[in-house]
Amino acid sequence: MNTEDSTFKTALAGAQMLFVAFGALVLMPLLTGLDPSVALFTAGIGTLLFQFITKRMVPIFLASSFAFIAPILYSVQTWGVSDTLGGLLAAGIVYMVLGTLVKLKGVGFLHRLMPPVVTGPVIMVIGLGLAPVAVNMAMGKTGDGAAELFPYQDAMIVSMVSLVTTLLVASYAKGMFRLVPILFGVAAGYIVALSMGMVSFDKVAAAPLFAVPNFTFPTLNWQAILFMIPVAIAPAIEHVGDILAISNVTGKDYVKKPGLHRTIFGDGVATSAAALLGGPPNTTYSEVTGAVMLTKAFNPKVMIWAAVFAVIMALVAKFGIFLQTIPTPVMGGILILLFGSIAAVGLNTLIKARVDLGEQRNLVIVATVLVFGIGGMVVGGNDFSLQGISLCGLVAIVLNLILPVSAPEADDLHEEQDLVDDILKHSK
Repeated sequence: MNTEDSTFKTALAGAQMLFVAFGALVLMPLLTGLDPSVALFTAGIGTLLFQFITKRMVPIFLASSFAFIAPILYSVQTWGVSDTLGGLLAAGIVYMVLGTLVKLKGVGFLHRLMPPVVTGPVIMVIGLGLAPVAVNMAMGKTGDGAAELFPYQDAMIVSMVSLVTTLLVASYAKGMFRLVPILFGVAAGYIVALSMGMVSFDKVAAAPLFAVPNFTFPTLNWQAILFMIPVAIAPAIEHVGDILAISNVTGKDYVKKPGLHRTIFGDGVATSAAALLGGPPNTTYSEVTGAVMLTKAFNPKVMIWAAVFAVIMALVAKFGIFLQTIPTPVMGGILILLFGSIAAVGLNTLIKARVDLGEQRNLVIVATVLVFGIGGMVVGGNDFSLQGISLCGLVAIVLNLILPVSAPEADDLHEEQDLVDDILKHSK
Protein backbone atom coordinates (compact mmCIF):
# COMPACT_ATOMS: atom_id res chain seq x y z
CA MET A 1 0.00 0.00 0.00
CA ASN A 2 1.48 3.40 -0.97
CA THR A 3 1.58 6.40 1.34
CA GLU A 4 -1.19 8.28 -0.51
CA ASP A 5 -3.61 5.35 -0.20
CA SER A 6 -2.76 4.99 3.49
CA THR A 7 -3.32 8.73 4.13
CA PHE A 8 -6.62 8.69 2.24
CA LYS A 9 -7.91 5.72 4.22
CA THR A 10 -6.84 7.30 7.50
CA ALA A 11 -8.59 10.56 6.54
CA LEU A 12 -11.72 8.65 5.53
CA ALA A 13 -11.71 6.84 8.87
CA GLY A 14 -11.39 10.23 10.58
CA ALA A 15 -14.43 11.56 8.74
CA GLN A 16 -16.32 8.46 9.87
CA MET A 17 -15.38 9.08 13.52
CA LEU A 18 -16.61 12.68 13.30
CA PHE A 19 -19.87 11.37 11.83
CA VAL A 20 -20.29 9.10 14.87
CA ALA A 21 -19.65 11.96 17.31
CA PHE A 22 -21.54 14.60 15.36
CA GLY A 23 -25.07 14.18 16.73
CA ALA A 24 -24.14 14.53 20.40
CA LEU A 25 -21.47 17.11 19.60
CA VAL A 26 -23.87 19.70 18.17
CA LEU A 27 -26.89 18.76 20.28
CA MET A 28 -25.31 20.03 23.50
CA PRO A 29 -24.63 23.61 22.30
CA LEU A 30 -28.05 23.78 20.64
CA LEU A 31 -29.62 22.95 24.02
CA THR A 32 -27.58 25.44 26.02
CA GLY A 33 -27.72 28.38 23.61
CA LEU A 34 -24.06 28.13 22.58
CA ASP A 35 -22.98 28.30 18.93
CA PRO A 36 -22.76 24.83 17.29
CA SER A 37 -20.09 26.09 14.87
CA VAL A 38 -17.95 27.16 17.82
CA ALA A 39 -18.59 23.74 19.42
CA LEU A 40 -17.33 22.01 16.27
CA PHE A 41 -14.27 24.25 16.17
CA THR A 42 -13.40 23.77 19.84
CA ALA A 43 -14.00 20.00 19.67
CA GLY A 44 -11.44 19.87 16.87
CA ILE A 45 -8.95 22.13 18.65
CA GLY A 46 -9.51 20.31 21.95
CA THR A 47 -8.88 16.92 20.36
CA LEU A 48 -5.69 18.19 18.72
CA LEU A 49 -4.45 19.56 22.07
CA PHE A 50 -5.32 16.26 23.78
CA GLN A 51 -3.42 14.29 21.14
CA PHE A 52 -0.40 16.56 21.55
CA ILE A 53 -0.37 16.22 25.35
CA THR A 54 -0.81 12.43 25.21
CA LYS A 55 1.93 12.11 22.55
CA ARG A 56 -0.55 10.90 19.88
CA MET A 57 -0.93 7.54 21.60
CA VAL A 58 -4.63 7.31 22.48
CA PRO A 59 -7.34 6.95 19.77
CA ILE A 60 -9.79 9.28 21.53
CA PHE A 61 -12.00 12.11 20.24
CA LEU A 62 -13.16 14.88 22.57
CA ALA A 63 -16.37 16.89 22.22
CA SER A 64 -19.31 18.47 24.08
CA SER A 65 -19.96 17.05 27.56
CA PHE A 66 -23.61 16.41 28.50
CA ALA A 67 -22.74 16.47 32.21
CA PHE A 68 -22.56 20.26 32.00
CA ILE A 69 -25.94 20.90 30.34
CA ALA A 70 -27.96 21.69 33.47
CA PRO A 71 -25.22 23.78 35.12
CA ILE A 72 -24.69 25.78 31.91
CA LEU A 73 -28.43 26.42 31.52
CA TYR A 74 -28.65 27.73 35.10
CA SER A 75 -25.40 29.69 34.90
CA VAL A 76 -26.28 31.41 31.61
CA GLN A 77 -29.67 32.42 33.02
CA THR A 78 -28.08 33.70 36.26
CA TRP A 79 -24.77 35.26 35.20
CA GLY A 80 -24.74 35.32 31.40
CA VAL A 81 -22.73 33.50 28.75
CA SER A 82 -19.31 35.11 29.30
CA ASP A 83 -19.35 34.53 33.08
CA THR A 84 -20.45 30.94 32.46
CA LEU A 85 -17.48 30.45 30.16
CA GLY A 86 -15.26 31.73 32.98
CA GLY A 87 -16.69 29.00 35.21
CA LEU A 88 -16.06 26.37 32.52
CA LEU A 89 -12.49 27.64 32.18
CA ALA A 90 -12.05 26.99 35.90
CA ALA A 91 -13.59 23.52 35.57
CA GLY A 92 -10.94 22.68 33.00
CA ILE A 93 -8.25 23.85 35.41
CA VAL A 94 -9.71 21.45 38.01
CA TYR A 95 -9.04 18.60 35.57
CA MET A 96 -5.45 19.78 35.19
CA VAL A 97 -5.01 19.86 38.97
CA LEU A 98 -6.46 16.33 39.21
CA GLY A 99 -4.06 15.18 36.50
CA THR A 100 -1.15 16.63 38.48
CA LEU A 101 -2.33 14.90 41.67
CA VAL A 102 -2.64 11.60 39.80
CA LYS A 103 0.96 12.05 38.67
CA LEU A 104 2.08 12.69 42.26
CA LYS A 105 -0.13 10.28 44.22
CA GLY A 106 -1.58 7.78 41.76
CA VAL A 107 -5.23 7.46 40.83
CA GLY A 108 -6.15 5.66 44.05
CA PHE A 109 -6.85 8.96 45.78
CA LEU A 110 -9.55 9.73 43.18
CA HIS A 111 -11.30 6.49 44.03
CA ARG A 112 -11.07 7.16 47.75
CA LEU A 113 -12.43 10.68 47.32
CA MET A 114 -15.13 9.76 44.81
CA PRO A 115 -16.13 6.07 45.05
CA PRO A 116 -19.21 4.71 43.23
CA VAL A 117 -21.52 5.63 46.13
CA VAL A 118 -20.57 9.27 45.40
CA THR A 119 -20.42 9.30 41.60
CA GLY A 120 -23.45 7.03 41.00
CA PRO A 121 -26.15 9.28 42.50
CA VAL A 122 -24.47 12.43 41.14
CA ILE A 123 -24.65 11.02 37.59
CA MET A 124 -28.27 10.02 38.21
CA VAL A 125 -29.09 13.59 39.21
CA ILE A 126 -27.56 14.86 35.97
CA GLY A 127 -30.06 12.79 33.99
CA LEU A 128 -33.13 13.01 36.22
CA GLY A 129 -32.68 16.71 36.90
CA LEU A 130 -32.90 17.35 33.16
CA ALA A 131 -36.05 15.26 32.66
CA PRO A 132 -38.45 18.26 32.77
CA VAL A 133 -36.35 20.03 30.11
CA ALA A 134 -36.68 17.07 27.74
CA VAL A 135 -40.43 16.72 28.32
CA ASN A 136 -41.10 20.44 27.89
CA MET A 137 -39.16 20.53 24.63
CA ALA A 138 -40.93 17.41 23.38
CA MET A 139 -44.27 19.14 23.99
CA GLY A 140 -43.22 22.20 21.98
CA LYS A 141 -42.28 24.48 24.88
CA THR A 142 -39.05 26.11 25.93
CA GLY A 143 -36.86 24.03 28.21
CA ASP A 144 -38.21 25.75 31.32
CA GLY A 145 -41.80 25.43 30.09
CA ALA A 146 -42.32 29.20 30.22
CA ALA A 147 -43.43 29.64 26.61
CA GLU A 148 -45.03 27.55 23.85
CA LEU A 149 -42.97 27.49 20.66
CA PHE A 150 -45.07 25.05 18.63
CA PRO A 151 -48.65 23.71 18.93
CA TYR A 152 -48.81 20.75 21.30
CA GLN A 153 -50.19 18.25 18.77
CA ASP A 154 -47.62 19.10 16.09
CA ALA A 155 -44.80 19.03 18.61
CA MET A 156 -45.81 15.62 19.96
CA ILE A 157 -45.91 14.09 16.47
CA VAL A 158 -42.43 15.37 15.67
CA SER A 159 -40.89 14.52 19.05
CA MET A 160 -42.30 10.99 19.10
CA VAL A 161 -41.02 10.33 15.56
CA SER A 162 -37.58 11.44 16.75
CA LEU A 163 -37.79 9.32 19.89
CA VAL A 164 -39.09 6.15 18.22
CA THR A 165 -36.55 6.39 15.40
CA THR A 166 -33.72 6.80 17.89
CA LEU A 167 -35.00 3.84 19.93
CA LEU A 168 -35.30 1.60 16.88
CA VAL A 169 -31.86 2.44 15.51
CA ALA A 170 -30.22 2.01 18.92
CA SER A 171 -31.95 -1.36 19.40
CA TYR A 172 -32.02 -2.95 15.96
CA ALA A 173 -29.40 -1.33 13.73
CA LYS A 174 -26.19 -3.18 12.95
CA GLY A 175 -22.57 -2.12 12.64
CA MET A 176 -21.76 1.59 12.36
CA PHE A 177 -25.43 2.54 12.08
CA ARG A 178 -26.03 1.44 15.66
CA LEU A 179 -23.49 4.04 16.84
CA VAL A 180 -25.38 7.01 15.37
CA PRO A 181 -29.00 6.73 16.62
CA ILE A 182 -29.08 10.45 17.43
CA LEU A 183 -28.35 11.37 13.81
CA PHE A 184 -31.14 9.13 12.55
CA GLY A 185 -33.54 10.49 15.17
CA VAL A 186 -32.73 14.10 14.26
CA ALA A 187 -33.05 13.38 10.54
CA ALA A 188 -36.43 11.63 10.87
CA GLY A 189 -37.86 14.29 13.18
CA TYR A 190 -36.51 17.09 10.99
CA ILE A 191 -38.11 15.67 7.85
CA VAL A 192 -41.50 15.43 9.59
CA ALA A 193 -41.13 18.94 11.03
CA LEU A 194 -40.22 20.25 7.58
CA SER A 195 -43.33 18.68 6.07
CA MET A 196 -45.44 20.36 8.79
CA GLY A 197 -44.04 23.82 8.12
CA MET A 198 -42.09 24.05 11.38
CA VAL A 199 -38.74 24.92 9.73
CA SER A 200 -37.62 28.26 8.26
CA PHE A 201 -34.54 28.63 6.05
CA ASP A 202 -34.51 32.44 5.93
CA LYS A 203 -31.43 32.75 8.16
CA VAL A 204 -29.61 30.05 6.20
CA ALA A 205 -30.19 31.91 2.93
CA ALA A 206 -28.95 35.16 4.45
CA ALA A 207 -25.77 33.66 5.94
CA PRO A 208 -22.45 33.68 4.05
CA LEU A 209 -21.03 30.37 2.88
CA PHE A 210 -17.83 30.66 4.89
CA ALA A 211 -17.13 32.68 8.02
CA VAL A 212 -15.11 32.58 11.21
CA PRO A 213 -17.31 31.18 14.01
CA ASN A 214 -18.86 33.68 16.41
CA PHE A 215 -16.36 33.27 19.23
CA THR A 216 -17.28 34.49 22.72
CA PHE A 217 -14.63 35.14 25.35
CA PRO A 218 -14.93 34.38 29.07
CA THR A 219 -15.11 36.83 31.94
CA LEU A 220 -14.28 35.95 35.52
CA ASN A 221 -17.09 35.93 38.06
CA TRP A 222 -16.29 34.15 41.33
CA GLN A 223 -19.89 33.11 41.86
CA ALA A 224 -20.05 31.40 38.47
CA ILE A 225 -16.61 29.85 39.00
CA LEU A 226 -17.43 28.42 42.45
CA PHE A 227 -20.74 27.14 41.07
CA MET A 228 -19.14 25.34 38.12
CA ILE A 229 -16.01 23.82 39.71
CA PRO A 230 -17.77 20.92 41.55
CA VAL A 231 -19.50 19.91 38.30
CA ALA A 232 -16.17 18.50 37.11
CA ILE A 233 -16.42 15.65 39.64
CA ALA A 234 -18.57 13.18 37.68
CA PRO A 235 -16.87 13.67 34.27
CA ALA A 236 -13.44 13.22 35.90
CA ILE A 237 -14.42 9.78 37.17
CA GLU A 238 -16.08 8.99 33.84
CA HIS A 239 -12.81 9.88 32.12
CA VAL A 240 -11.01 7.13 34.06
CA GLY A 241 -13.61 4.63 32.85
CA ASP A 242 -13.27 5.82 29.25
CA ILE A 243 -9.49 5.40 29.31
CA LEU A 244 -9.80 1.89 30.76
CA ALA A 245 -12.41 1.10 28.07
CA ILE A 246 -10.26 2.25 25.16
CA SER A 247 -7.31 0.36 26.71
CA ASN A 248 -9.37 -2.84 26.67
CA VAL A 249 -10.47 -2.21 23.08
CA THR A 250 -6.96 -1.67 21.71
CA GLY A 251 -5.11 -4.05 24.02
CA LYS A 252 -2.77 -1.27 25.18
CA ASP A 253 -2.31 0.07 28.70
CA TYR A 254 -2.91 3.81 28.31
CA VAL A 255 -3.04 4.16 32.09
CA LYS A 256 0.68 3.33 32.06
CA LYS A 257 1.66 4.97 28.77
CA PRO A 258 1.14 7.87 28.14
CA GLY A 259 -0.29 7.78 31.69
CA LEU A 260 -3.64 8.65 33.22
CA HIS A 261 -2.18 11.92 34.48
CA ARG A 262 -1.58 13.00 30.88
CA THR A 263 -5.04 12.02 29.65
CA ILE A 264 -6.84 13.84 32.49
CA PHE A 265 -4.58 16.87 32.03
CA GLY A 266 -5.27 16.81 28.29
CA ASP A 267 -9.02 16.67 28.96
CA GLY A 268 -8.65 19.74 31.17
CA VAL A 269 -6.64 21.68 28.60
CA ALA A 270 -9.25 20.84 25.94
CA THR A 271 -12.09 22.04 28.21
CA SER A 272 -10.34 25.30 29.14
CA ALA A 273 -9.36 25.96 25.53
CA ALA A 274 -13.00 25.50 24.48
CA ALA A 275 -14.17 27.93 27.18
CA LEU A 276 -11.65 30.54 26.02
CA LEU A 277 -13.40 30.61 22.61
CA GLY A 278 -17.02 30.20 23.69
CA GLY A 279 -17.39 26.45 23.24
CA PRO A 280 -18.87 23.84 25.60
CA PRO A 281 -16.56 21.75 27.81
CA ASN A 282 -14.97 18.76 26.12
CA THR A 283 -14.95 15.15 27.25
CA THR A 284 -13.87 11.79 25.85
CA TYR A 285 -16.62 10.30 23.66
CA SER A 286 -17.75 6.76 24.37
CA GLU A 287 -19.54 6.62 20.99
CA VAL A 288 -16.20 7.03 19.26
CA THR A 289 -14.66 4.34 21.45
CA GLY A 290 -17.43 2.03 20.25
CA ALA A 291 -16.61 2.95 16.66
CA VAL A 292 -12.92 2.22 17.27
CA MET A 293 -13.85 -1.22 18.59
CA LEU A 294 -16.05 -1.91 15.58
CA THR A 295 -13.71 -0.62 12.85
CA LYS A 296 -10.37 -1.56 14.48
CA ALA A 297 -9.17 1.97 13.69
CA PHE A 298 -6.57 2.00 16.47
CA ASN A 299 -4.30 4.64 14.89
CA PRO A 300 -4.57 7.96 16.81
CA LYS A 301 -3.95 9.77 13.50
CA VAL A 302 -7.57 8.91 12.68
CA MET A 303 -8.68 11.20 15.52
CA ILE A 304 -6.38 13.96 14.30
CA TRP A 305 -8.12 13.80 10.92
CA ALA A 306 -11.51 13.85 12.65
CA ALA A 307 -10.42 16.97 14.53
CA VAL A 308 -9.24 18.66 11.33
CA PHE A 309 -12.58 17.93 9.62
CA ALA A 310 -14.44 19.37 12.63
CA VAL A 311 -12.47 22.63 12.37
CA ILE A 312 -13.12 22.84 8.63
CA MET A 313 -16.86 22.24 9.06
CA ALA A 314 -16.97 24.96 11.72
CA LEU A 315 -15.87 27.49 9.09
CA VAL A 316 -18.89 26.72 6.85
CA ALA A 317 -21.25 29.38 8.19
CA LYS A 318 -24.36 28.17 6.36
CA PHE A 319 -23.94 24.75 7.94
CA GLY A 320 -23.83 26.20 11.44
CA ILE A 321 -26.96 28.28 10.82
CA PHE A 322 -28.68 25.25 9.29
CA LEU A 323 -28.12 23.31 12.52
CA GLN A 324 -29.94 26.07 14.39
CA THR A 325 -33.07 25.50 12.27
CA ILE A 326 -33.69 22.15 14.02
CA PRO A 327 -37.03 22.63 15.83
CA THR A 328 -37.17 22.20 19.60
CA PRO A 329 -39.51 19.15 19.54
CA VAL A 330 -36.98 17.22 17.42
CA MET A 331 -34.36 17.61 20.12
CA GLY A 332 -36.89 17.06 22.91
CA GLY A 333 -37.82 13.60 21.63
CA ILE A 334 -34.21 12.49 21.52
CA LEU A 335 -33.43 13.98 24.92
CA ILE A 336 -36.10 11.86 26.59
CA LEU A 337 -33.95 8.83 25.79
CA LEU A 338 -30.62 10.58 26.24
CA PHE A 339 -31.25 12.02 29.69
CA GLY A 340 -32.84 8.78 30.83
CA SER A 341 -29.73 6.96 29.64
CA ILE A 342 -27.52 9.25 31.74
CA ALA A 343 -29.60 8.42 34.82
CA ALA A 344 -29.29 4.72 33.98
CA VAL A 345 -25.50 5.04 33.79
CA GLY A 346 -25.53 6.39 37.34
CA LEU A 347 -27.72 3.52 38.50
CA ASN A 348 -25.46 1.02 36.74
CA THR A 349 -22.46 2.57 38.51
CA LEU A 350 -24.01 1.58 41.85
CA ILE A 351 -24.99 -1.88 40.62
CA LYS A 352 -21.62 -2.77 39.08
CA ALA A 353 -19.81 -1.66 42.24
CA ARG A 354 -22.30 -3.69 44.33
CA VAL A 355 -23.06 -0.72 46.56
CA ASP A 356 -25.17 -2.12 49.39
CA LEU A 357 -28.06 0.26 50.06
CA GLY A 358 -28.93 -1.88 53.05
CA GLU A 359 -25.95 -0.18 54.69
CA GLN A 360 -27.28 2.94 56.39
CA ARG A 361 -24.26 4.99 55.36
CA ASN A 362 -24.72 4.28 51.65
CA LEU A 363 -28.46 4.84 51.85
CA VAL A 364 -27.99 8.22 53.51
CA ILE A 365 -25.56 9.40 50.81
CA VAL A 366 -27.66 8.24 47.85
CA ALA A 367 -30.98 9.41 49.31
CA THR A 368 -29.71 12.86 50.25
CA VAL A 369 -28.04 13.46 46.89
CA LEU A 370 -31.08 12.35 44.88
CA VAL A 371 -33.57 14.51 46.79
CA PHE A 372 -31.27 17.54 46.85
CA GLY A 373 -30.68 17.25 43.11
CA ILE A 374 -34.14 16.39 41.84
CA GLY A 375 -35.95 18.56 44.39
CA GLY A 376 -33.94 21.65 43.47
CA MET A 377 -32.33 22.30 46.87
CA VAL A 378 -30.48 25.63 47.09
CA VAL A 379 -27.93 26.40 49.80
CA GLY A 380 -26.81 30.01 50.25
CA GLY A 381 -28.15 33.47 49.54
CA ASN A 382 -28.14 36.10 46.82
CA ASP A 383 -24.38 36.68 46.94
CA PHE A 384 -23.46 33.01 46.62
CA SER A 385 -25.46 29.82 46.44
CA LEU A 386 -24.99 26.18 45.51
CA GLN A 387 -27.55 23.98 43.82
CA GLY A 388 -27.93 21.19 41.29
CA ILE A 389 -24.88 19.12 40.36
CA SER A 390 -22.49 21.43 42.20
CA LEU A 391 -24.32 21.03 45.50
CA CYS A 392 -24.86 17.30 45.02
CA GLY A 393 -21.22 16.65 44.25
CA LEU A 394 -20.00 18.48 47.34
CA VAL A 395 -22.62 16.92 49.61
CA ALA A 396 -21.82 13.40 48.36
CA ILE A 397 -18.07 13.86 48.88
CA VAL A 398 -18.47 15.38 52.35
CA LEU A 399 -20.90 12.68 53.51
CA ASN A 400 -18.60 9.96 52.18
CA LEU A 401 -15.70 11.43 54.14
CA ILE A 402 -17.45 12.02 57.47
CA LEU A 403 -19.93 9.16 57.85
CA PRO A 404 -18.59 6.14 59.74
CA VAL A 405 -17.97 2.91 57.83
CA SER A 406 -19.18 -0.36 59.34
CA ALA A 407 -16.61 -3.12 59.84
CA PRO A 408 -17.88 -5.44 57.03
CA GLU A 409 -18.13 -2.53 54.63
CA ALA A 410 -14.67 -1.32 55.57
CA ASP A 411 -13.27 -4.74 54.66
CA ASP A 412 -15.09 -4.59 51.31
CA LEU A 413 -13.76 -1.08 50.66
CA HIS A 414 -10.20 -2.18 51.43
CA GLU A 415 -10.54 -5.13 49.04
CA GLU A 416 -12.03 -2.88 46.36
CA GLN A 417 -9.27 -0.30 46.86
CA ASP A 418 -6.56 -2.96 46.64
CA LEU A 419 -8.09 -4.08 43.33
CA VAL A 420 -8.21 -0.53 41.96
CA ASP A 421 -4.65 0.16 43.09
CA ASP A 422 -3.51 -3.05 41.43
CA ILE A 423 -5.20 -2.17 38.14
CA LEU A 424 -3.93 1.39 38.15
CA LYS A 425 -0.57 0.95 39.88
CA HIS A 426 1.31 2.23 36.85
CA SER A 427 -0.49 5.58 36.75
CA LYS A 428 2.21 7.38 38.74
